Amino acid sequence: MACGAKSGPEDAASSWAPSTASASVAEDPAMAGAESESQPDATSQQLAPRVNQGLKRFGVTPHVNDLDTMVDRRVIRILTVYGPGRYFLEDGPQGIVQEYAQKLQKVVNQAYKTGLLTVQVAVIPVARDQLFSALKAGYGDIVMAGTTITENRRSESAFTSPVSKPLKEILVTGPSAPPLETLESLAGKTVHVRLSSSYAESIRALNERLIKQDLAPVRIEAMDESLEDEDLIEMVDAGLLPWAIVDDYKPQMWREVFTRTVVRDDLVLRSGGRLAWAVRPSNPKLLQFLNTFVKDNREGTLFGNVIRNRYIRDFDWAENAIGDEELSRYRALSSYFLKYGVNYGIDPTLLAAQGFQESRLDQSVRSHVGAIGVMQLLPSTAKDKNVAIPNIEEVEPNIEAGAKYMAFLKSRYFSGPEIDELNGALISLAAYNAGPGRIRRLRREAEERGYNPNLWFDNVEVIVAEQVGRETVQYVSNIFKYYLTYRWINVADAERAAARKASGID
Repeated sequence: MACGAKSGPEDAASSWAPSTASASVAEDPAMAGAESESQPDATSQQLAPRVNQGLKRFGVTPHVNDLDTMVDRRVIRILTVYGPGRYFLEDGPQGIVQEYAQKLQKVVNQAYKTGLLTVQVAVIPVARDQLFSALKAGYGDIVMAGTTITENRRSESAFTSPVSKPLKEILVTGPSAPPLETLESLAGKTVHVRLSSSYAESIRALNERLIKQDLAPVRIEAMDESLEDEDLIEMVDAGLLPWAIVDDYKPQMWREVFTRTVVRDDLVLRSGGRLAWAVRPSNPKLLQFLNTFVKDNREGTLFGNVIRNRYIRDFDWAENAIGDEELSRYRALSSYFLKYGVNYGIDPTLLAAQGFQESRLDQSVRSHVGAIGVMQLLPSTAKDKNVAIPNIEEVEPNIEAGAKYMAFLKSRYFSGPEIDELNGALISLAAYNAGPGRIRRLRREAEERGYNPNLWFDNVEVIVAEQVGRETVQYVSNIFKYYLTYRWINVADAERAAARKASGID
């Protein structure tokens, strides 16, 4: 629901309590030990603002020493990525990684008989493309993020014993997918992947085989690197994507949530992969300790199975924005989104995605607090001097009012040379949902804690999740997924129109 359903554009007062740290721990930390003798790799110092905030609470500097020094310092640091199930903030830190952190903390303290001077295990979320560079630079000690052992990663990291059974990279399909008989059926079709993933390599290998068979290669469409595999499965299940490539265990984990996803374990792009945790090669004592820990707690053990099942839960997932009825509404209203998006300097496609999240593009929707129409605005918000659009009971002025309110939020609070257009819009969406005053304060807190206040994903969103809750983070996440979907629709429509014109149909 829009912020307008709760407060007016000038809202600047909301309850807020600063957090003492962003690194989550199993207990309150003790003071840290002595300075490190070994220094981190200086080539990754740009990581400091992003992950050093996770160390401030412990009073330590980055280091690359082994387990004995970690125990002396009384801090072991886990690097992970933020996301549903794995690690998220909702009434405190939760998720599979947090559970493992608590278990590891207990086992370490028992093994070292630390007594009252306990070793703390901190969880520090970073962007996925920073995991291994942060490990190498000494900003964390363990990478625990569902990473596959690859030869490229082995060249710079040491891996524990596998924490999973052998994996396969498979195709999952959704309600919008055409029939596929074999992998060759993908010839000439588009697959959306993160270019940094092993899945992109697998598609390139498939393309080599297709070309040898005189078939058209698969078209690779780059996905935003902030999207996790769970996001791709969600988009497939909602019909936003026809298919995706994922490790075979992931759709199994979420099978009770994403019930429309079909697991095509007969369509295998790669097999034999294993998941493991990574440490620095210079930390053999930590590696040995973790190998024992993994043996007792990995997948298949009672602990491993219990925590995995505990966090496969029903978040506010995205819905199908390209079903027949939904797509018809989008195309019927697209001229309004284009007109007022351009008029007010808001990406028209993002505006449409916001409308879908708010009301499924249905002007007849009314909320229990009186928010109206496609953009779910309160009449009081529409009447505010910074919006001043009458007749929001009608669809066109409703969309114009939503666009103008978004433009007001963005220009007043979230614009400038230091913030790009997309991130300014994403942060404005959070303000639309949770109130501009609150989001402004949380951006300041993000900067104070070492996050980039001008980036939403993996930065401001982490603080918002902690202080506001999951609702606003999921609100922005869903809109971003709808935004990508509508962009693909626009491209496909343009290509189809061009093809029809070239063939003389139109």
